Amino acid sequence: MNNEMLQYLLIGVGALFAVIVVAFLIINKKNQNSEARQIQRLREGTKEKSFSAELIYQKLYVFYLKTPFLKRYLLKLRRRLAIINVEDEYLTRKQAAKILTNTIAIIIPLAIAIIVITHNNTLLMFMLLMFELFMVDTFIDGMVDKLDNKLLKEQIDFFSEIRHAYHEFNMVEEAIYQVAQDDDKPEMSRQAEKIYEVLISNDPESELEKYYDIAPNSYLKEFAGISYLTKEFGDRKVDNSSLYLKNLNNITQEMQLEILKRDKLDYTFQSLSVISILPMLAIEPIKNWAISQFAFTESFYNGKDGMIVQILLLLVTFVCYILTRKLKDNGSTAMNTKNTENPWQAKLYKNTIIKKFVDLFIPKQGTKEYNQLKDKMKEAASKDKIEWIYINRILLTVTIFIVSVFLFGQLHKITIDNVFTDPTTDYNLLGQMDERTERRAMELTESDNEYINYYRGNTQVTQEDIEEIMRSGRINEDYLASNDAEIETAAARVLGKIQTVNTETMQWFEVLLGLVFAIIAYNAPIWMLKFQAKMRQMEMEDEVMQFNTIILMLMRIERVNVEIILEWLERYANIFKEPISKCVNNYESGAWEALEQLKEDVSYGQFIRIVESLQAAVEKIPIADAFDELDTERDYYQEKRKESNERLISKKGRIGKAIGFAPMIVLFVGYLIVPLVFIGLTSMTTSFDSMSTM
Repeated sequence: MNNEMLQYLLIGVGALFAVIVVAFLIINKKNQNSEARQIQRLREGTKEKSFSAELIYQKLYVFYLKTPFLKRYLLKLRRRLAIINVEDEYLTRKQAAKILTNTIAIIIPLAIAIIVITHNNTLLMFMLLMFELFMVDTFIDGMVDKLDNKLLKEQIDFFSEIRHAYHEFNMVEEAIYQVAQDDDKPEMSRQAEKIYEVLISNDPESELEKYYDIAPNSYLKEFAGISYLTKEFGDRKVDNSSLYLKNLNNITQEMQLEILKRDKLDYTFQSLSVISILPMLAIEPIKNWAISQFAFTESFYNGKDGMIVQILLLLVTFVCYILTRKLKDNGSTAMNTKNTENPWQAKLYKNTIIKKFVDLFIPKQGTKEYNQLKDKMKEAASKDKIEWIYINRILLTVTIFIVSVFLFGQLHKITIDNVFTDPTTDYNLLGQMDERTERRAMELTESDNEYINYYRGNTQVTQEDIEEIMRSGRINEDYLASNDAEIETAAARVLGKIQTVNTETMQWFEVLLGLVFAIIAYNAPIWMLKFQAKMRQMEMEDEVMQFNTIILMLMRIERVNVEIILEWLERYANIFKEPISKCVNNYESGAWEALEQLKEDVSYGQFIRIVESLQAAVEKIPIADAFDELDTERDYYQEKRKESNERLISKKGRIGKAIGFAPMIVLFVGYLIVPLVFIGLTSMTTSFDSMSTM
């Protein structure tokens, strides 16, 4: 009975399982084309795998944010990327973590290579590792610049699509909205959506001003501004074509020129930064090769003179590396974020004691020195404050003085250590010493060390005293069987070593040199401002050409006057921003007088001609007539702009190559060729003198 019941139970369970399977298959088949299945597929498409790159970068972002040293670079990256990725927190975190991870992946192997190559030279290894920290900024800037250039290239396609959409809708905001739906270019779509929100807002003028502060480049500012003016004042036909579309074409041509300029600058400078850094990694291999091939150079490379050349080479490399970066700067998103940072200088200056000390060095407002510094900062377009610059100057001065004194002490220590450890030979060698010769040379060094330790600190010792104690055998018995000539030679050698050990102490002139280096360091930030100002002067013509394009876009729009044009020029100005801002502020008190003052504040001829045309448009003729040559000679100005960019890139390239190859020249000439020739000739002269006396 029980067996039968068990059998029936098993049959029932099997049948129930079969019914469930059949029901599942039927329902599953019905759901293949149902809405439920579609929702399920959508959910599956949005699910992240547990080990996906997206998830890893998000976790790395959180990790970097909690790591003190890496947090600084992560936040700097975030500030720049947040401009490109408007209000997209997920993408900003992903890109910031990805760029920082790639940078670490490059820096760590380089640090390992430096440690392996320079493990025998602690001072050089420390300097190279410190210098490597500065390279992080270069890697980060390069990767962010790629994203900025990518956005600029996407804008070309975006404007092309805007033209077609505008023909279809004949409304600016609708055309922008339509093109913004394109998912193929997410970075540009975000910017378009933001501009669309500005145009349809209740107060588009104030929202537009806010967008100007966060726009990643000036071309999007121009596009947003022209779109707003067209929406407010309407479009019009000029030469049987839409003025709005003509302005889009003008902006597109400007972007194309800028992309070509950046590509050429990247090509020109793509290897110069690496070339300027490579000599640092070659110091130790060249030193080892020279010593292995020419043993007589060991005293130079392991001594004070060799260390001085190494330090000079590192300083030259550092300066050239910084100047090369400044030359290559294409003015991308870095310029937009620097003034929003809260740097460590500002945090230091908040300290009451430090503030009082720094204020002692800052010139008083209204003095000649204060005004000159402000002018230099304006010319260099520096976003720093005077307080920050003086904190940099003071800290750099103190650091350089302390480092200089420390290095002088290290040089003395190296010289003394070499006296006690270098093999002692009476002749010069090509190649390396064999084991027997080296053992004999070290025995001679150890013997000399006993006499050096005996007379160390005694500045009155003479060669006769050393000869006498050698003959007596009181210190060691190495010279009991030697003749007078051998003892005289050994005593002269030992006396030279004793004098070296006794005189290798900190001298007053070395402290004075440390002060000289500190004064140079104090002026270095000012010199850097002057260098930046010189580089900006090279780009004056390019900025004036951009002004011409802005005026060309505005002069045909109704109700646009000189004041509006000046406000637009102020918004996009870089080199001439300060005098234009002053003119805008003084405009209401007298248009002609404000423009006349603007002419006095600038000295660049092409810009003065623009100001004179604006003066004519104030009182005499319409704006379109004052700048009619811009429209009629548009092709000429375009060609001139191309030629100007070519000259600018060529000039920067020549300067960059001279600066970039300077460390390599110093390495081979100052650290290899000159020492070999000089020491070789000196050794040859000594050898000939020895042979002639025998």
